[in-house]
Amino acid sequence: MYQEHPFAHFIRILGKGKSGSRSFTEDEAYESFTMVLNDEVTPEQLGAYLMLLRVKEETGEEVAGFVRAVKDFIQLPADKVTIDLDWSSYAGKRRHLPWFILTALLFAENGVRVFMHGASGHTAGRIYTNDVLRELGLNVATTFDEVNKAIEQDNFAYMDLEHLCPKLQQIIQLRSFLGLRSPVHTLSRMINPYNATYMMQGIFHPGYHPTHQEAGVLLNQPHMAVIKGEGGEIERNPDMKCLVQSVHNGEMINEEWPPMFKKRHVKDETLDSANLIALWRGEIDYEYGAAAVVGTAAITLKMMGKADTIDEAEALAKKMWDNRSKDKYSNAA
Repeated sequence: MYQEHPFAHFIRILGKGKSGSRSFTEDEAYESFTMVLNDEVTPEQLGAYLMLLRVKEETGEEVAGFVRAVKDFIQLPADKVTIDLDWSSYAGKRRHLPWFILTALLFAENGVRVFMHGASGHTAGRIYTNDVLRELGLNVATTFDEVNKAIEQDNFAYMDLEHLCPKLQQIIQLRSFLGLRSPVHTLSRMINPYNATYMMQGIFHPGYHPTHQEAGVLLNQPHMAVIKGEGGEIERNPDMKCLVQSVHNGEMINEEWPPMFKKRHVKDETLDSANLIALWRGEIDYEYGAAAVVGTAAITLKMMGKADTIDEAEALAKKMWDNRSKDKYSNAA
């Protein structure tokens, strides 16, 4: 006797033609993704589900439901540390070095507890955060105990999605089979597993700005800023204007930041991550990289309420950068 699989209901919602299909409610997104996380779907169902969502593009309500499912699925220890700033890194860089890493470390040096999470290896030819951190001599956490120790010692910890939520990592790796990104690339950025008060978001496609904003409001994220980051990472391109779309206690605010330079810089022909260390240590003068660090820090400071205007935020960020401890990372591998 024919018996329909319980997950078929959710595929039908998404795929029942132009007039019959619709987006999920937040609760439907939560329930369906909980089934995915618990391996209660077949591979065929998972592929159909992901690609139907990709074709129509996920809504803020769906992302909120997906994130709720992941947060319930991840088991953090009872003695977890308190995190101030959540920073995701899921794109990888290919046009410029990941200067944003220095921004995150700058905040850590100034007493802000930063948790960074990301994925690596899903797209060829990119520089990924976990590899760069090792070059800087920093440990990459593989357990939550290691996160605790790193935060207590350095105010900074990074964990790859492979260890934070292995199931999500498996789904991201499907990109090489499906040929397209999936909603997991969006929702992973929004996890904020430690429920940090402040969250930065970097996206590649401008159309996803409002999706992240709406999800932030639905998830009751107190403070969050979303930018079209360089290469999809949380990094301000100082040569271009930057639209910052933020969330503050349920209110969505849009603000356009002007370019930091009148002329654009010429992109380097090759990328050498050793220049990250050299810039931090003051061994090279690299105008674009320093501006990317300061510019990204300025957006973060304003999001955190440390400055009231763009000019004030940029001045404070430059002061932080100028006063950094340049002797750090000298023993990097």
